[in-house]
Amino acid sequence: MVDTMMTILDVAREWPYPRLIAHRGAGKVAPENTLTAMRVGHAHGYRMVEFDVKLAADNVSFLLHDAMLDRTTSGRGRADALPWRELSRLDAGGWHSAKYAGEPLPTLASIARWARAHGVSCDIELKPTPGRERETGAAIALDAMALWRDCDIPPLLSSFRERALAAARDAAPALPRALIADSLPADWSDCLARLECVALVAKHDIVTPELVADVRGAGYRLLCYTPNDARRIDQLAAIGVDGIITDAVDHIVADSLPPAPPLRTAREAS
Repeated sequence: MVDTMMTILDVAREWPYPRLIAHRGAGKVAPENTLTAMRVGHAHGYRMVEFDVKLAADNVSFLLHDAMLDRTTSGRGRADALPWRELSRLDAGGWHSAKYAGEPLPTLASIARWARAHGVSCDIELKPTPGRERETGAAIALDAMALWRDCDIPPLLSSFRERALAAARDAAPALPRALIADSLPADWSDCLARLECVALVAKHDIVTPELVADVRGAGYRLLCYTPNDARRIDQLAAIGVDGIITDAVDHIVADSLPPAPPLRTAREAS
């Protein structure tokens, strides 16, 4: 089998991802980080989804945002305290609404199968339970490499946790990575270079035209999270933000933005 996956350099240069990205699937309209949420986002026209992945006690990669099970499942306690066999029995939909009661937690493998079958790109946020940063980054990167091995467009691996991204880089260097930041680190450029990232993902309210120019001028893509107002999304697109992660899949039309402007890669910019 020939591996046709784009290289990191190709990803940075060509940026094959849609400009609008569904946050946690359709994480407000449906229960976040479930297969149903992905399907709802897809039904609204979204062709890229962002979701959170962590490890079960037996190292199965599965979707969940919080370190604890309590908010979005029928379980209690640390998410990494249970093996997948027990996690798979939890209700991950009833907290949202009665309509989704009984919705299970999905594995990364199940999301990969669905996404590939439906032509949906993925932003996999590495979301380690505290203390398992390196283990989580490495394991999920290896899983993603295997699950998308013969796919043209690779998943993007993103995280707030530098240790998780470093482990992902070491385990699966061919997969593109992005650093997430809710405030701009003074050494953001050094961080991106050290982690061999293709992008910075910034909280949308710190994104300015100057930041866009600085990040893209350094040869990186800039994404942001999670604007839900149409006017703000239009502003971000107008100043050149490459990817916009939003909850508003039910009222922001998925293909309403023009393509992101071209970019020189970091290698070409230097």
